[in-house]
Amino acid sequence: MPVGFAKGLCLDANRTNWEGSGPRPLSWAAWYPADDGAVETTVSEASWFWLKPVARDAALKPAARPHPLVLLSHGTGGVAAGLEWLAHRLAQRGFVALAVNHHGHTGAEPYRPEGFLCLWERASDISAMLDDRSWRRQLGGMISAHACVAGFSAGAYTAMLLMGARVAYSQFESANPIKSPHRGPREFPDLADHISPLLERSEVFRASWSRRSKDYSDPRFDAALVLAPGRSVLGFSAESLKRIAKPIRIVGGDADTIAPAQECCGWLHSHLPGAGLDILKGGVDHYVFVPEPTPQGRKLAPDIFTDADGIDRRSIHDEVASIAARFFGSVV
Repeated sequence: MPVGFAKGLCLDANRTNWEGSGPRPLSWAAWYPADDGAVETTVSEASWFWLKPVARDAALKPAARPHPLVLLSHGTGGVAAGLEWLAHRLAQRGFVALAVNHHGHTGAEPYRPEGFLCLWERASDISAMLDDRSWRRQLGGMISAHACVAGFSAGAYTAMLLMGARVAYSQFESANPIKSPHRGPREFPDLADHISPLLERSEVFRASWSRRSKDYSDPRFDAALVLAPGRSVLGFSAESLKRIAKPIRIVGGDADTIAPAQECCGWLHSHLPGAGLDILKGGVDHYVFVPEPTPQGRKLAPDIFTDADGIDRRSIHDEVASIAARFFGSVV
């Protein structure tokens, strides 16, 4: 089945951008089952990621019932294309996979400390994409009004918020009793030092910070695939997790040094009655959940694209995509 690809920009008029100068921008990319006559071509633009051929702006394959929909949330500092490996495989199985670049927290635009600190805004990004009609008009055809959600690392945090998790503490706030071994992620190592200055000078940041513990659950999302959840999930209220009844599948790696599986996947699983858990064995690290690299990517970011001996990233992507398709298929 040919895989179609489209991208665009939505604007969330309910929230401002971090500058406070206009609506919050939500750039997106979609992979979907294309009409049988669509022609796939190789992606030509420079990228750190090896990307599969797609049929750009092809017509959505006609179907007797709405295509199932999965929303995708990238990791800290990542981009929508960082989950292309999963999106493409889901599209081959009949799903529409829609990924968003989270404003201020994505490599698709300049990083902003507000975006890295206010992770709860990412859940509203996903809900806003489901509200928006423009991408549906662009893709055409029939697409389900309900959806599943999948997220990697900070995207896993996003997915859990949509399921009903509530924030007790932000990861880097001083009141958090669970102290992080770092003051920020690799992309923003002094992140914790930005909280006080932003609270003093930014009205947009203060407004977001004040709503960190609100309910971000969205009843239109039926299930969540949680990939290598980061330490940020340790700030969830345990009581809120116990109340979640929707299907959740957690997948991590046994050699994850960024978000150790026992500390993050294991803690989350212990507070989620009925959730599934898969810990991939053999030396699987955190960044196995991003695409295979191009030579440029391998050269510029060897820490992201160098796997342990014996690890075949493509095979792991095949395995996880199969888990995802079976899991989502049992729900839709």
